[in-house]
Amino acid sequence: MLRVGLTGGIGAGKSTVASRLEEHGALLIDADAIAREVVEPGTPGLAAIVAEFGDEVLAEDGSLDRPAMAERVFNDEAARGRLNGIVHPLVGERTAELLSGAPEDAIVVHDVPLLVENHLAPSYHLVLIVNAPADVRVRRLAESRGMPEADARARIAAQADEQRRRAVADVWLDNSGSPEMVRTEVDTLWSERLVPFEANVRLRRPAPWNRELVEHDPAWLDAARRALDRIRLVAGERVTRADHIGATAVPDVPARDVIDLQLAVRSADDVDTLGPLLADAGFPPAMSPAPDAVSRAQDVVWHGGADPGRPVALRVLADDNPSARRALLLRDWLRADSDARAEYARIKREHAGVSGADHPRYAEAKQTWLNDVTAKAERWAAETGWTP
Repeated sequence: MLRVGLTGGIGAGKSTVASRLEEHGALLIDADAIAREVVEPGTPGLAAIVAEFGDEVLAEDGSLDRPAMAERVFNDEAARGRLNGIVHPLVGERTAELLSGAPEDAIVVHDVPLLVENHLAPSYHLVLIVNAPADVRVRRLAESRGMPEADARARIAAQADEQRRRAVADVWLDNSGSPEMVRTEVDTLWSERLVPFEANVRLRRPAPWNRELVEHDPAWLDAARRALDRIRLVAGERVTRADHIGATAVPDVPARDVIDLQLAVRSADDVDTLGPLLADAGFPPAMSPAPDAVSRAQDVVWHGGADPGRPVALRVLADDNPSARRALLLRDWLRADSDARAEYARIKREHAGVSGADHPRYAEAKQTWLNDVTAKAERWAAETGWTP
């Protein structure tokens, strides 16, 4: 099962994307719809709300007067917290029921308006953000809901801003154009990323690693952070460190478009225990991406990312493994030393140009250089007081 988190600001057109995904066969779980379901007349949820806030939050027909309830809690954080304390557990229970009934090969799209605000992104295999400029959203809210401009802008300001949404977005859909434009993007996303991603998770196979050398991409840092957030959530108390390592973690250095990650855990037993959990989270077991000394070590276990849109190479090892410290030392030394970065970049480009970045000779040349400069990095660590 593939779990996709879908969100976007009010008026961004998230429902258009959700409907298109559902047309393709996704199982859509709408958090807003469930929130309405669990407070329908006669439910324990509505009874609890009335007990907390009084009969004035009821409409004439005995249902929840949602506009009155919204007005009651919009500018009252304490009241909003009490309401959420009633509704959120009920929504969680109903969501779990729907998930338990989903088929093994389902692509589940969870439409959650406050996904960003409630820090839920790491619990999904992939997060899809739908966005549109504020002026477009204000116009849509006026046309579709008759909402005054001041109210619309207040609602927009109360939600996560674009920067926070971009920080968790694995996929960013600009929905400022026509509905047909965004539907076309969703069609491509479905066929080229979501369908193979689901199959990879279900079959426990990583997406292929990219083999060509490319110039440094600043987006690698954010992609690594999102992957590490998911990994830390799975590893829980077993993790001692989770880091972005390798060339993709160093500015100005070219690399294959594969995010290198390292998970250090308390013991070798934890390395084995985490295997199935990481696979469920979208990081199945994998062969080593390069024939270097670390890759051949018996106490390092490799995992790959199942997402075909974001290749990942994750190595898992015990915290006391010396190679865990060495990877962090070389990364931080290269970040600090511009001359070393330039030399490393030259070595990589030169050998990739001769044999290709997927050839053993490229890996050997790169590893030989790193082995040769490890003593220099250790002197830098001693002089600066560096520790992992």
